[in-house]
Amino acid sequence: MKYGRELQESVFAPWRLSYMAYDVLKMELKSRQEDHPWTAQDESDFTQLLDNELSKVHDFVNAKLAEIDARITYCERTIQTIQKNPSMSSETNYTIMDEALTEILFDVNDLAKFTRVNFVGFQKILKKHDKWTGLDLKQTYVRQLREKPLDKQRFDVAIVYISALHDLCRTRGQTRTGNAAAGGDQNAFERATSKYWIHPDNITEVKAIIMLHLPVLIFNQEKKYEASDSAISSVYYDNYDFDLYTGRLQRDEGAEAIRFRWYGPVASPNIFIERKTHHAPWLDGASVKDRFRLKEPQVNQFVSRRLTADDIAREMRDKGADGAQIEDAHFIAKGVQQSFEEKHLAPILRVFYNRTAFQLPGDQRLRLSLDTDMTFIREDDMDGRVRRIGNNWRRQDVGIDHPFPNVPDKDILRFPYAILETKLQTHLGQEPPQWLTTLLDSHLVHEVPRFSKYLHGASHFFPDRIPLLPWWLSEMSVDIRKPRSENAGLSRSKSFKPLIDGKYRRAVLEEEERIKKSEAVAGGQTLSRPVGRRNSESTGNSYDPMLRPSSSTSAGFTAVDMHDSRPTLVNTGSPAVYDKRFSSMVDNAFNMKTSPNPNDKSYWRKSASVFARNESKDSNVGGNEMKKLGQAVEVDATKKKRAVKAEPKVFFANERTFISWLQFCALLLTVALNLLNFGDATSRITGGIFIGIAAAIAIYALYRFERRAWMINRQIDGRYDDLWGPAVLCVLVVVALIINFYLRFRPGAT
Repeated sequence: MKYGRELQESVFAPWRLSYMAYDVLKMELKSRQEDHPWTAQDESDFTQLLDNELSKVHDFVNAKLAEIDARITYCERTIQTIQKNPSMSSETNYTIMDEALTEILFDVNDLAKFTRVNFVGFQKILKKHDKWTGLDLKQTYVRQLREKPLDKQRFDVAIVYISALHDLCRTRGQTRTGNAAAGGDQNAFERATSKYWIHPDNITEVKAIIMLHLPVLIFNQEKKYEASDSAISSVYYDNYDFDLYTGRLQRDEGAEAIRFRWYGPVASPNIFIERKTHHAPWLDGASVKDRFRLKEPQVNQFVSRRLTADDIAREMRDKGADGAQIEDAHFIAKGVQQSFEEKHLAPILRVFYNRTAFQLPGDQRLRLSLDTDMTFIREDDMDGRVRRIGNNWRRQDVGIDHPFPNVPDKDILRFPYAILETKLQTHLGQEPPQWLTTLLDSHLVHEVPRFSKYLHGASHFFPDRIPLLPWWLSEMSVDIRKPRSENAGLSRSKSFKPLIDGKYRRAVLEEEERIKKSEAVAGGQTLSRPVGRRNSESTGNSYDPMLRPSSSTSAGFTAVDMHDSRPTLVNTGSPAVYDKRFSSMVDNAFNMKTSPNPNDKSYWRKSASVFARNESKDSNVGGNEMKKLGQAVEVDATKKKRAVKAEPKVFFANERTFISWLQFCALLLTVALNLLNFGDATSRITGGIFIGIAAAIAIYALYRFERRAWMINRQIDGRYDDLWGPAVLCVLVVVALIINFYLRFRPGAT
């Protein structure tokens, strides 16, 4: 599809005048080319047009971001007002704020798509210019694109704080028990994981969908959230024969992957030594990831074995660590150092990405992570180039400044997609919820079974040194985008109302509530979730960590006391009247550029008439449809399971079985031909029988091969082994031998 047409189909109608004028730029470029040879004046005029379009788009994005920031500020202040006044804390008010935050989230998603579409448009027009004029404007225009960037996802911080407020509305002011940082020092993890590629066009939408059901997980609740907090860097170790690479690719028993990982900036003091083992023998064949923590100055000592496992255990014991934790760390450290010594491991590859994790605090049964800006950087010196000064354990010239403009092109690979990873503790009975099944079956994701970051990076940089390549490399040349389904993902109605999987937000909440009730078990469940507050006096990003420890317990975190001990205020009006006033305040706020003050009494009085008008309008637009959707039939989310894509090795196993049968047919046919060509009359009869058996076996093997392939493709439950085929084959061969003996030794035979 031509990009001009693709751009027109991607336009969000209310913002149509703010998109880059791609067709105008293209026509200007083409008409000047056809009229006369391209001149310096033409270049200057075209560059000026390009600058104007870039400024228009960039200014619009900044204005929208400021508006979104003001709306989030308003929602936060309003929720705090509700928390401080128990008489205002009603189900309806929290629902209204939930819908307001959903509207903001949809605008963030629309703005992310707007930014992405325009960024691609500028790249396309620069490429077209260079192709038609023979000049290199794409390189010389880099400075302008860096000053007014469109290629960076600048919406993550907003999404994090929307998530915190959204979760507060979801829990109706209750606090969740559980520590968000729980598991940070856990030594071993056992989960069932699946991995998916996400096209850049869909990244923000996938984040928003997940955020509507799971809160964004923030490990460090003590500090203000910053974009750098999501950065994760890992240095993978292997030898120059790539034994660890080969073992992981072939999924050998006990195959290892060893990496050194840190979170946030390079100056982070904590380095996690991690080992992933496939079918670990000490866990009865279960796959596991285990790790322990070192301080950065200790890492070089650990690699050179000047710091041993015994030293690490002794240091932990001196600090009063738990005995089981000390034993686990000693076991892991000893195993990693043994691998270093036996396999001669060295730094090979660094993998960087920004991770957004989604999980209920303290509940690790279901965890989702979305990795963006994934980048692979060489750490080895196999080509004779020294990349690590003083044989350090990692490069010191690389930080977290994606897209790493200072790293040479031959040392870097920028992955074009985001990675969604689902982690379920299936051994604890965790099943994927219905909303996750819908997401994974939608057009927004592309499943890539067994995808590995290290295997992908190593196969790119060292194709001549490794014996095998990962199967998914062929997928890199395929457009993973799929036709959009109107009943999946985020969309808008004709009146631009937010739709989630083709339904209004309120209908979705009602359906989820019915599902929860149908799955409810005896006993209450305590909720916990860190919320937060905003520091409006801070410079730069106006968000403050909506996460401060509760004074009552070290396990739970909250920013505002949900159970205010002050006397209940008298409500001068009925709940219904107050809810209308509150709703009108929300509607008014989202029609303003700046954030109103919810403590302004005159503002509250002005809102009533606005609410009445909006309420009438909403009922005309979507009231009937919402009522219809609200009566949806209950679905048992635990019983509907996501269709699992068959792995390539399953098809290969089917082919190997088919080839094995053909090999036996070929052997039998060889014997038959020898009997026919060089035997007597009796031998020729036996040879004819063997030819018939070989033909029958070949036809039967082909039938079984095609049937198995059909069953695999359609994921049909049934027997994939062959119960009767081998038995019938043996009977036929024995019968042929009996006939041969009878003909040979019967009375009168010569």
